[in-house]
Amino acid sequence: MDKLLIEGGSPLKGEVAISGAKNAALPILCAALLTKGPLRLTNLPDLKDVRTMLGLLGQMGVRIERESANAVTLDAASIDNPVAPYEMVKTMRAAILVLGPLVARVGDARVSLPGGCAIGARPVDQHIKGLQSMGAEVTVEHGYVHARVPRLSGAKLFTDMVTVTGTENLMMAACLADGETVIENAAREPEVVDLANCLVAMGAQISGAGTDVIRIRGVERLHGATHRVMPDRIETGTYLCAAAATGGQVRLTGTSSCYLDSVIDKLMDAGCEITPERDAIRLQAPRRLQAVSLRTAPYPAFPTDMQAQFMAINCVAEGTAVIRETIFENRYMHAVELARLGADVRIDGNTAVVRGVDRLEGATVMATDLRASASLVIAGLVAQGETLVDRIYHLDRGYEHLDEKLSRLGARVRRVG
Repeated sequence: MDKLLIEGGSPLKGEVAISGAKNAALPILCAALLTKGPLRLTNLPDLKDVRTMLGLLGQMGVRIERESANAVTLDAASIDNPVAPYEMVKTMRAAILVLGPLVARVGDARVSLPGGCAIGARPVDQHIKGLQSMGAEVTVEHGYVHARVPRLSGAKLFTDMVTVTGTENLMMAACLADGETVIENAAREPEVVDLANCLVAMGAQISGAGTDVIRIRGVERLHGATHRVMPDRIETGTYLCAAAATGGQVRLTGTSSCYLDSVIDKLMDAGCEITPERDAIRLQAPRRLQAVSLRTAPYPAFPTDMQAQFMAINCVAEGTAVIRETIFENRYMHAVELARLGADVRIDGNTAVVRGVDRLEGATVMATDLRASASLVIAGLVAQGETLVDRIYHLDRGYEHLDEKLSRLGARVRRVG
């Protein structure tokens, strides 16, 4: 099993390109199930989760043509096996996103209850409730969600909690439903908007994406299209944090600051100088960061997927920061590993108090989830001596060629067996 060996102490400097967004690519890949026409996607990140999703779609009968590592054409003219088996779903929660498109297109779907990161409960009950309101018969048996319906009907849906995958699943399902569907309390994330843009290019009638009320007028059929996946705002934020923590100066290309207002505000509060460009972002870090407190909440507030990275930079900042995690109840597992490097972090329920220390020291640490892995890498880049990050398969789920990109910025990192 690969590990990442980091020799800390080198400020990140230079330029690196940001990849397409994993959290946009996965639902957009599932949108291919809604049409018999070819869907061509570019700026697709070369990630383990993307490869897993392509494998899942392939075993359903979708024909897949890879132009390159970052471009693919999907042809779902024939879906002969509308099943997402446990073996292919257990490592990737996003596989639940095939449920809505399959029910809408073929009227039958069996999808294993998902796995993914161990960061707390992420129930699929909102997906099920929404499909039932649209007329589907849904049962959960032997670890599978089984949904059936001759044709979905438009409905007024209200999710009890803001759920990104729930919003995406129900939006895709509604595209082929009979009549109008209204999703209230919808997720507002940019990835939801990117999916909606792709669906509209395929002939869907959607309005309100990016607000908390989305309206979808069902159509008889969708057609093929070409779509470019949006840049990954979490990858962007992670490299900004890594540069900030190391006292570096970087330019990130192929991305935009417009998706990251809350993150950029916090980095500027920490003392960083940030210059947005048309398709790039520049960051100049101060000699030492100032501690910044934060509270996670659904978009456009501070993203839970950036909480771990900010905990890492607060570990070496001047002062004390208070972090409150409101999205997931088990997302501080990286705190114990950061303490192995010398960090001063105290956890009380959903609150973490981080007192900055003068230095961290290298040690062996273990990744527990995707974003926790990123926080340990950032801490390792700052720590004196060598840090060995174990179980980096989590990183490979969400960061394209992380070690290569960090090396281009002057970091001393390499994979070891």
